[in-house]
Amino acid sequence: MTDIEKLLAKDAIRDLAARYMRGQDRLDADLQMGTFWPDSTTDYGIFAGSGPDFVRFAQGLLVEHIANQHLIGQHLIWFDEHDVDMAFGEVYFYAFHRIVEDGEPIDMTICGRYIDRYERRDGEWRFAHRSEVNDWARKEPAADAFLKTDLADALIGRHDMQDRSYDREWLKNA
Repeated sequence: MTDIEKLLAKDAIRDLAARYMRGQDRLDADLQMGTFWPDSTTDYGIFAGSGPDFVRFAQGLLVEHIANQHLIGQHLIWFDEHDVDMAFGEVYFYAFHRIVEDGEPIDMTICGRYIDRYERRDGEWRFAHRSEVNDWARKEPAADAFLKTDLADALIGRHDMQDRSYDREWLKNA
């Protein structure tokens, strides 16, 4: 694999990770499903199974949340020495979840890393395996009531596919 081919592959793999996260945050099951090969495997500790089964599990779990935001940090990618269509990765993440416990909004933060195996088939990179390793987590009462007072006129993101980022017609004319 040439240096240029490696750069293009790394860009495609990083885009793959971004699409995975967008699918999580916007509850876009089709987008997230398209990041896994049908025969892929996963191990999140709380779930182990196929990639497609994980997407169904995660989408069902996250729909109960008020909001989610997953941020990707450093993303290391290594290519297999013997197979140009296989790579491995470690992706740091910061995941924010607004949930409700006992009728009160709670902010839950989980931070860790994804340990991945990527495979390229017919020119497309997807997850062949994804594991989640959690490094730390915390829960605390929600503390952003000022969004309804001081920032009442601010644009607020949505936790579904009605989020403004999906409205390309609006963006064309903005």
